[in-house]
Amino acid sequence: MKSDIEIARGATIKPIQEIGAQLGIENTALEPYGHYKAKIDLEYIDSLKDRPDGKLILVTAMTPTPAGEGKTTTTVGLGDGMRRLGKKTAICLREPSLGPCFGMKGGAAGGGFAQIIPMEDINLHFTGDFHAISAAHNLLSAMIDNHIYWGNALQLDARRVSWKRVVDMNDRALRDIVASLGGVANGFPRQTGFDITVASEIMAILCLSVSLPDLERRIRRIIVGQSVDRQNVTAEQIKAAGSMTVLLRDALKPNLVQSLEQTPAFVHGGPFANIAHGCNSLIATKTALKLSDYVITEAGFGADLGAEKFFDIKCRKGNLKPDAAVIVATIKALKFQGGAKVKELAQPDMGALQKGLENLGQHIRNMGQFGVPVLVATNRYSSDSDEEVAAVAKYCESFGVTAHECNHWAKGGEGTLLLAEDVIQIVDSGAGQFRTLYDDKMQLWDKARHIARTIYQADDIIGDKKVRAQFEAFQAQGFGHLPICMAKTQYSFSTDPFLKGAPTHHVTPIREVRLAAGAGFLVAICGDIMTMPGLPRHPAAEQIDIDENGETVGLF
Repeated sequence: MKSDIEIARGATIKPIQEIGAQLGIENTALEPYGHYKAKIDLEYIDSLKDRPDGKLILVTAMTPTPAGEGKTTTTVGLGDGMRRLGKKTAICLREPSLGPCFGMKGGAAGGGFAQIIPMEDINLHFTGDFHAISAAHNLLSAMIDNHIYWGNALQLDARRVSWKRVVDMNDRALRDIVASLGGVANGFPRQTGFDITVASEIMAILCLSVSLPDLERRIRRIIVGQSVDRQNVTAEQIKAAGSMTVLLRDALKPNLVQSLEQTPAFVHGGPFANIAHGCNSLIATKTALKLSDYVITEAGFGADLGAEKFFDIKCRKGNLKPDAAVIVATIKALKFQGGAKVKELAQPDMGALQKGLENLGQHIRNMGQFGVPVLVATNRYSSDSDEEVAAVAKYCESFGVTAHECNHWAKGGEGTLLLAEDVIQIVDSGAGQFRTLYDDKMQLWDKARHIARTIYQADDIIGDKKVRAQFEAFQAQGFGHLPICMAKTQYSFSTDPFLKGAPTHHVTPIREVRLAAGAGFLVAICGDIMTMPGLPRHPAAEQIDIDENGETVGLF
C-alpha cells in the first residue's frame, strides 16, 4: 500500500483558482501562495455577510488512542462523499503544528485517499500563519521585558509575569527556564518558560476574531501579569497591540486548499484542544457557511473536550448553530477503552469491545445534551472483523443512532456515501435544536462543575483555597460571563488517563485557573496537563529526510 505522501503526490491537483470558482470566489479575492493554496481577502469576506448560511456538521470522536481515531480523515472523506452526491460542500480544518509532525502523532491533513493537499506544504510551513503567531506572541514577550528594563513605569511585578514565550516545536527543555542572565545589560533575571505555539492565547484569539479591528481589540485585553499592587497589566498598557496586529494581518485571512477529490477545504488556525478550544478559525467557518450549502468541520480530541468546547465556546462566540454531529469510532479505540493493551488492538476481543462500547455510549448521551442529531462513523481498519463492526451498529441502535461503516481511508468519498446520505437527510429535516450546555449568567465555579458532572460524569470538582480564590477574583473582576475551557487529559472522561470506559463517582481536580481575557474564556487546568509537549524516545523527525530526487521522505 502506498504511503500517504505517495498517494498525495500521485493525485490530480487543480489550480487554486478553479477550487475557488467552485464556491463562486472571484480570482481577485484570492491571494495565491504558489499554484495550489491561497488566502481569501478580508474585504471580500465582509461582502458576504448578508448571504444565508449553509448547514454546519461537526465531526468529533470517542475517547482516542494515542494514535487518534481519524477525525480529520473522516471529515475529509465525508466532505468528498457529500460532494459526490452533488452537494455544494466545503471542509473546515485546523492547520497542523510542527510539534506533532516531528513528534509522535504525525500530521493533520488526513490519510489514505481522504486527504487535503498539498499535504507537504500544509503539514510544514503552509502560508506562514504559525510563524506569524509565534512572532506576534514573542514580540509581546520582548516588550514586557523591555518595559521592565527601561524603568518599569507600570510597576509590573517580575514574579507575576504570566506571559511566556512560544515555539512551534516539542521541546521539554524549554518548559521552565531562567531568562535575562548575563549581567546588567541583559535585564533582570526571572523565571519563565516556553509553550508550544498552538497553546498561545494569540492562537486562540486569531481563531475567534472575525475582523482586524476585532483582532486588535482582543489583543489589547490580553493580561500579561500583575503589578506590585496586584492589578492586572494588559498588552494595551505595554503598547504592543498595534504592532502585534500588523504581524497578524495576513495570518487572519483564511487559507483555501483542496482534497484529493478537489473538494474545497478551508485550513486555518490550530489552537490546542486542551488549553484552548481546539477548532479551526471562526472566520474560516463563517466564510465557508456563506459560500457552501454544507460545511463539515472537526473539533480536537474526543467529544468530551473538542465537541464541548466547539459548542460552548466557538458556537457561543460566533453565534453558530450546528445541525448535526458525527462521532468517529474505531474498533481499536473501543477495545482500548475496554481494557485491551495497545499491542493487542488488532486481535479479535469481543469482550473488550463490548466493555469499551460504554465509552461511545457516554459520548452519544453527551451530544444529545446539546440538542443536535448524532450519527456514528465507524472508521474501519483492515484488521476489523464484520462481527465487530456489526456489534457497534447494534449497540448504537439502542440509542436510536445509526452507525455507518466508513472506508474513506481506502476508497475516498466513495467509502462514506451511506453516511453522507444520512447526514444530508438529517440536517435537511431541521431536526436539530442546538443549545449550549450552560447559560452565561451561571457563576464561573458552577460552570466548571456543570461540565464535570454532565459531560465527565464526575461527582464534583475540587480545588484548593488558592484555586477557589482565583475563581472568586475573576468573578468579582467582571469576567463571570465568560465560558469555561476545561484543560484535561484527552485519554479519559476523568483526569486520570488510565481510567478507561465511562467512569463514574470520580472527582475533577482543578489545580490552576488562567484568564484568557483576549480570547474570552477562563481556562481550568485539571490534572497534569502540559502546554509544552516533549518528544518521544524515537520521534518521527528521525525518519524524515530529503532523497536523491529532492523529495521529502518519511513524512507519513
